[in-house]
Amino acid sequence: MNAMAAMNAMVRPQLSHMGIYVTDLDRMVTFYERALGMSVTDRGMAMMFPVEVAFLSSDPKQHHQLALAKRRPAEATFSTVMQASFKVGSLDELRQTREQALANGAQKLRGMNHGNSWSVYFDDPEGNTVEVYLDTPFHMAQPFAAPLDLDQSDDDIWRGTELLCRQRQ
Repeated sequence: MNAMAAMNAMVRPQLSHMGIYVTDLDRMVTFYERALGMSVTDRGMAMMFPVEVAFLSSDPKQHHQLALAKRRPAEATFSTVMQASFKVGSLDELRQTREQALANGAQKLRGMNHGNSWSVYFDDPEGNTVEVYLDTPFHMAQPFAAPLDLDQSDDDIWRGTELLCRQRQ
C-alpha cells in the first residue's frame, strides 16, 4: 500500500463528547441543565479513580455529550478549556439560549459573527468558555470574528453576514 492509499484509509474518529474537571459539581450540573437544557443521564463515583462524575446530554439517542468530574482544585486560577461548543438550529434558538444562559448566571457574554457561523460565547460559573452557535451557508476563512447583534432582525443578520463574507473574499 502506498503512502497516499494509507492516508486515505486512515480511521477518522468523530468527537462525540467532552469532559471538564469542576470544583462544585452540583452548581455546574444545575447550570448546564438550566442554561442549555441538558439532562443528567447518570451520576456516580468513577470505578477507576475516586472522582464523582455527572453525565449530561441534550440528545436522547446519546448517553452523554458532557461529563463533569469533581476533580478541579479550588485554587485553580483559570480554566484550560478553550471552549465547549453546542449547536442550535436557528437564530431564535440562539437568542433563547443567550437569555437562558444570562438568567442562570453566565458571565462575559459576547456575540460573534464568524461568517460561516453565528455564535454566542459566555463563561459558565467556573470560568469555562461555552459557545452556542448556528452554521450559516457562507464561507469565511478562519479565524475571523465580527460583532453579532442578536437584537437585529433575522433578515438584517443574514444580509449583513452575506455582505461581510463578500467583502472579505
